[in-house]
This record gives sequence, C-alpha cells and structure tokens, in this order.
Amino acid sequence: MISHPWRVPGVARLERFFGHVGGVTQLLGRALRALLTRRLELRETLRQIEQLGVRSVGIAMATAIFTGVVMGIQFAFSLEKFGAKDSVGRIVLLSFARELAPSLTALVVGARVGAGIAAELGSMRVTEQIDAIRALGADPVRKLVVPRLLACVFVLPMLSAFAFVCGTAAAMLVCNVTFGVPMPFFVSSGLDSVTVRDFASGIGKTPFFGAIIALVGCHFGLVTEGGTEGVGRATTSAVVSVCIAVLVADALLTQIFLSL
Repeated sequence: MISHPWRVPGVARLERFFGHVGGVTQLLGRALRALLTRRLELRETLRQIEQLGVRSVGIAMATAIFTGVVMGIQFAFSLEKFGAKDSVGRIVLLSFARELAPSLTALVVGARVGAGIAAELGSMRVTEQIDAIRALGADPVRKLVVPRLLACVFVLPMLSAFAFVCGTAAAMLVCNVTFGVPMPFFVSSGLDSVTVRDFASGIGKTPFFGAIIALVGCHFGLVTEGGTEGVGRATTSAVVSVCIAVLVADALLTQIFLSL
C-alpha cells in the first residue's frame, strides 16, 4: 500500500485539536467539582475580578465607541438614500443589544485576558511553581483556575452592558452631528424597537463567553512546555483558540436564544 506522507501532519493537527478540546472539558469538570466541594478562594477571586475586569474597561470602551461611530455613519449614510434615516436608531440599538456588544467585547477582552492567563500560568508551569503547589497538598485547579473562571463569568456581562451604552452613545452623537438625527428621537425610536428579550439574548451569552475565555487560557497555561519559548507558543495558541471558540459559541448560542 502506498503511503501518503502529506496526511500525517493533518492527522497530527486533528489529534492535537481533539486533545485540547478534551483537556478543556476535563478542566471544566475539575473546576466545577472544586467549586462545589471546597471552600472558595474569595480574596484571589476578587483580585482576579480587578485584574481581568477593571483593567479591561478601557479596551472594551474604545472598541464599542469606534464601532458605534462606524455603524452610525454607515447606516445613516445608507438609509438616507432611501428616506429611512429615522430608522438608524432602531438598527444600531438592536445590533448592539443582540450581537455587537457581547461578541465584540468577548473577542477583544477575551484576547487580552486569555493571553494574560496563559502567560501567567505558563510561566508558573515552566518554573515549577504549579508542581510546588501540588507538593504542598493544594489543588492547582482550586487555587488558580476557579478564581479566574468565576472572575471572567462575573465581569464579562458587565463589560458587555457598558459597551452597549458606550457604543449606542457614540452612534447617537455621530448621527446627530453628521446627519442631523435628533438625539432624543434616536434613543426613543431605538428603545421602542429593542425589547428585554433582545437585550437578554445578548447579555445571556456573555457568561458562556467568559467561561470559554478562562478555561481555554488556563488550559494552555497549564500544559505549557519548553521554557520561555513554550510560554510564547501557549500565549499565541490561547489567543487564537479563544477567538475561534467565542465565534463558534456565538453562532450556537444565537441560534439557541432566538429559538426560545
């Protein structure tokens, strides 16, 4: 039988992919078990909320503001051709509430947070600090993974809500200055179209995004090998994997929430 060497790298990549999926799934199970059966590391969780959430406010705000500016200009310019410029508030608020605020915030903040978690835990792994935690009889998952998981699940909905406000405010301002759309009318028409279900379907996805970001970042950090070069590879892999996982989860969760 003639062998095909070109198939081997593809098979190896597929095996690594499923290995990482299995590793993240096992890490989730261990984290849930540690969360339900052991005492919560409250101080470390609060520190991670400040580290991962408060320090991500700036990047979430900047992303939302410039996205709102671009959306306001594009929609107002296009709708003005059809005499429907008054509908720009409805479209912008609905887009931000359902999709843009949660997904863009998860992508941008997730890339920052996932890279930071992978680099931090990866450095601890290659310097044998995680082995030292095990030697002292402590569980690395409880001390390192659970606080980061809880912090991400807690802060991402708030960051998404903040991004929604910033993005719609920026769109409202640019539409008023550039196209003469009154700001009170922009807000009232938008709020008339956006329901609680729309807002809930967007914000409801963010805890899942937060869990994905934390678990993927922790997984790649905990399996880091190869010294400082390995830390760099783990960080890069974590960022790419977080972005892809968030996009896949967004597609699935959007279908689920819209069918409810």
